[in-house]
Amino acid sequence: MFLKPLFQRIRKLQHTQKRAALLAALSSLILVTAPAHADSQSLRMATTTSTYHSGLLDYLLPTFTKDTGYEVQLLVTGSGKALKMGEMGDVDIVLTHSPKAEKAFLDAEFGVDARSVMYNDFILVGPKDNPAKLSETDTAASGLTKIADSKSVFISRGDDSGTHKKELSLWEAGNGTHEWDNYRSIGQGMGPTLNMSSELQGYTLTDRGTWLAYQEALDLAIWVQGDPALFNQYQIIRVNPKRYPDLNIDGAKALSDWIVSDKAQDLIDQFQVKGEKLFTADAKTSN
Repeated sequence: MFLKPLFQRIRKLQHTQKRAALLAALSSLILVTAPAHADSQSLRMATTTSTYHSGLLDYLLPTFTKDTGYEVQLLVTGSGKALKMGEMGDVDIVLTHSPKAEKAFLDAEFGVDARSVMYNDFILVGPKDNPAKLSETDTAASGLTKIADSKSVFISRGDDSGTHKKELSLWEAGNGTHEWDNYRSIGQGMGPTLNMSSELQGYTLTDRGTWLAYQEALDLAIWVQGDPALFNQYQIIRVNPKRYPDLNIDGAKALSDWIVSDKAQDLIDQFQVKGEKLFTADAKTSN
C-alpha cells in the first residue's frame, strides 16, 4: 500500500505539531484508486479538489491509461497539502493551482519540470438577495471588503488550498479583515464549501470549474467575476527524482508529457459541463 511510507513518517516525527499537521492532512484526503491492469504500472498524483470535483480527471485519465498503460492513483486535497506530499516523496507528480507555493516548491528543489496545463478563473458567489451589495463593485478585493463591512456570512475553505491562498491574498490586497462572527473557516474542499454557502446563504470564493459542476444544486449567484486578480493557473510538476530515486520516474514523465500534448490539450478544451467549458488549455502558449 503506497500510504505505508506516510504512516511510517508519522510514527517517526518527534515534533507534536508536525505530527498533528500530517494527521490533519490525511484526514482531509480523498483517495481515488483505479483498478490496475495486470500489464500496467501505477503512479501517484496529488491534485486539487477542483480538478476532481469538476469531473475533469475522470474524463482525461482513462485516455491517458489507454495511451500509455499507466494507471493513476489520485490523492485529492488542497494545493498546499498536495505540494507537501511531493516534498515528502509520497507522490510522483502534482497538479496544483497555487503559484507562490509552487515557486517555493521548485526553488527548494522538491519539484522539477513545471508545465502550465490550463487555466480558468475564480469567482465570488453568494446569496441571490445579495446583502453585501456586491453588484456595485467590479474587483474581488473591494467585494470582500463589502462582505466584511456588512457582516454577511462568508464561508472560507480554510484548508491551505490554492483557492484558500487566493482568498487570503485578496483580503491582503483590500487591506481588509476576515475576523467577524459570520466568517466561517471550515477546512473543507470546494464542493462542501459551496454546499455550506448555499445552506447558510453565505458568500464564498470558488474556482469556476467546480461552480459550473455544482451550480444547479446551489441557491447562489455569481456577484464578482472578470477581475484580473481572479486568474487561476494550473501547473503539473514532477517530484524531483534526485531527492526520491524510488519514485515512478518514467510514469510521472509520461503523464507530464501526455497532459501537455496536442491530444490532451484538445480534450481539456472540449470538456464541458451542462454545455459550458470549464478550463482553457494553455500548454501550447505557455511552454
